[in-house]
Amino acid sequence: MAHVSIDGDNLIVEIEGLDKLWALKSRLTIPLAHVRGATTDPGIAKEPKGLRAPGTHVPGVATAGTFHIDGERTFWDVRDPAKAVVIQLADERYARLVIEVGDPRATVALVEGALPN
Repeated sequence: MAHVSIDGDNLIVEIEGLDKLWALKSRLTIPLAHVRGATTDPGIAKEPKGLRAPGTHVPGVATAGTFHIDGERTFWDVRDPAKAVVIQLADERYARLVIEVGDPRATVALVEGALPN
């Protein structure tokens, strides 16, 4: 699971627990100017992930780490698709972040409310 917060002009994603090990990351810092939006998307877990490099993918259990598909890099940290949030990015290492959070609607509201107009 991940915890999302806003610190000044940055979106901070803290990877929690064993997910740090599976995802091979503990924290992502993204300038808010590079965040395009956030949505809840429980169905995203059914989409193709692409090539895992590096990371973990055990169908029905966990998807965590960096995945490459169609020339884009996506960061995943999802065990429970019902709690998945997708954060679209521009001009970043990742095209999007697909993360599991405790309260998807609150996380989307936090991210959307912090975006520059």
